[in-house]
This record gives sequence, C-alpha cells and structure tokens, in this order.
Amino acid sequence: MTITLLGEVRRVGDTGTVHVEDVYATDIEDLWGAVTDPDRLARWIARVHGDLRVGGTIHAEFTSTAEGPGRIEVCDAPHRLLVTMHPGTPEETQLEALLTEEDRGTRLVVEEFGLPWDKAPDHAAGWQAHLDDLRAHLEGRPAGDWLARWKELIPSYRPELRS
Repeated sequence: MTITLLGEVRRVGDTGTVHVEDVYATDIEDLWGAVTDPDRLARWIARVHGDLRVGGTIHAEFTSTAEGPGRIEVCDAPHRLLVTMHPGTPEETQLEALLTEEDRGTRLVVEEFGLPWDKAPDHAAGWQAHLDDLRAHLEGRPAGDWLARWKELIPSYRPELRS
C-alpha cells in the first residue's frame, strides 16, 4: 500500500521542524473555525481550555495523549494562528497554522518548530494523522483511530523502520 505524505521534516541545527499541509473543500472561515473553535477542536484534535486571546494561557489535551500548557502568540483571523506550547520549559515548541484561500478550497499549513531532532518524524506522522481527522470532521464523519493511523504513518516518516 502506498501512503501519500502530507508533510516533511526539516533539520534546523539540533532541532526539527515539521511541515504538513493539505487543501480542504471548504471556505477559509469554516476552516478557521475548525482550527480555533474549542467545540470543533474537540471533535478532531484536542480539548482546549483557557484564555483564548493573544497573550492568553491555554491548556490542550490532544487525541494523541500529549497535553500541556500553551500561550497564544498570534491570532490573525482567518489566516494565521501561532501558539507556544510548554512556554519557558525545555519542551517548548511553537505551532503555527496558516490558511490560504485557493480555487479548490482552503489550504492549511501546520508547522511545529523547535522539536528535538530525533522526535520530529514522530510528530510529522502525528500531524498527518490529525489532518486526516480534520478532513473527516469537515466532511461530517467521526475522527479515525489516531493511534492506528500514526503507527501506519511512522515508517514513511522514519525510513529506517520500513521492512
């Protein structure tokens, strides 16, 4: 079975950056709502609680079981969201979502910066699994089995695991 990758991992010094993207058959306002509204986020990626404004502190519990505090750095509706996860700790990373209107719908680019290099491929597989769940949400279907999809994607992002 051939797997189409939606992303890649880039090395920046000793850290990794994950870049994933896809185009969704919806308008930019609907996609923005899917990536910022707590009720909609809970349907495909995470439960998010807290002060949902620039400078506000949040807590996110992802379907991947990752969780932790975050701070909203930029919220330029409906085009850009930037969140620092685990601010001020050794685990600090930044998540950025960029939305762009296209003829076929809306492109979503998600990047995660500042990851330990050896963990970046696992995060890339995880983000692709999340974007698959976003597609299901936008199409009115329930999210898939995130863990099963992540396990299926890992060998594609970590070539050393291919059989």
